[in-house]
Amino acid sequence: EKAVNLKKDLAEMQEWMTQAEEEYLEKDFEYKSPEELENAVEEMKRAKEDVLQKEVRVKILKDNIKMLAAKVPSSGQDLASELNVVLENYQLLCNRIRGKCHTLEEVWSCWIELLQYLDLETAWLNNLEERVQMTENLPDKLDAVNDALESLESVLRHPADNRTQIRELGQTLIDGGILDDIISEKLEAFNARYEELSHLAVSRQIALEQQLQTMRETDHMLQVLQENLAELDRQLTSYLTDRVDAFQMPQEAQ
Repeated sequence: EKAVNLKKDLAEMQEWMTQAEEEYLEKDFEYKSPEELENAVEEMKRAKEDVLQKEVRVKILKDNIKMLAAKVPSSGQDLASELNVVLENYQLLCNRIRGKCHTLEEVWSCWIELLQYLDLETAWLNNLEERVQMTENLPDKLDAVNDALESLESVLRHPADNRTQIRELGQTLIDGGILDDIISEKLEAFNARYEELSHLAVSRQIALEQQLQTMRETDHMLQVLQENLAELDRQLTSYLTDRVDAFQMPQEAQ
C-alpha cells in the first residue's frame, strides 16, 4: 500500500511539473507594453518560488522511497527508477525557470535603464533649447554676445556616452521583440529632437562666433580711429597754442 501511494505521489509530481512547464515555459509571450513585461517578470518570480517550494516535497518523496527500498527491495527498485526520472525533470524545470526569470529581470532592468538615459538626455536637450533661446535678441554688446557664446558652447560639450547607451539598449530590446513599437517611437522622437536642436545650436554658435569677430574688428577699428583722432587733436591743440599759421601746417592738419 505504501508503494502504491508513493507511486501515486510520483505521478502527481510529474503531472504538476508538466503543467508548470506548459504554463511558464511554453507560452509565446509578446511584450508590447511595459505593463505586460512587468507582469511577466512578477509571474516568473512567483513561478520560481512555487517550483523551489516543491523541493521539500521532492526530498520527502526521495527519503520515503529510500526507506521503502531498504525494507522492500523489489518494490523500492521500481520506484527508485521512477524517482530518478522525476528528480531529473524537476532539476531541469528549476534550471529553466530560473533562467527565464533571470532573463526577464535583465530585460526589465534594460528597459528601466533605457528610460533613465532618455530622461537624462531629455533634460540636456531642454537645457540646450533654453540656451539657444537665450542667444536671441541679445544686446549689441561684446560682453553679452561673448557670454551667450560661452554658455552655449559649454552645453554643446556634452559627451555622447548617454546617446550611445540609448542606441544600444534600444536596439537590444527591439531585436528581442520587446516593447519594439514603444521603443521605436520613443527613439524616433528623441533622435528627431536631438538632430533639430543640435543643428540649430551649431548654427547659432557659428552665427555668434561671426558676430563676435565682427564686433571685435569694429571695436579695434574704433580704438585705432580714437587714437588717431586723439593724436590729431593733440597736434591741432599744439598748433593753436603756438599760433602757427594754417598754411604752415601739414596738408592733413589744414
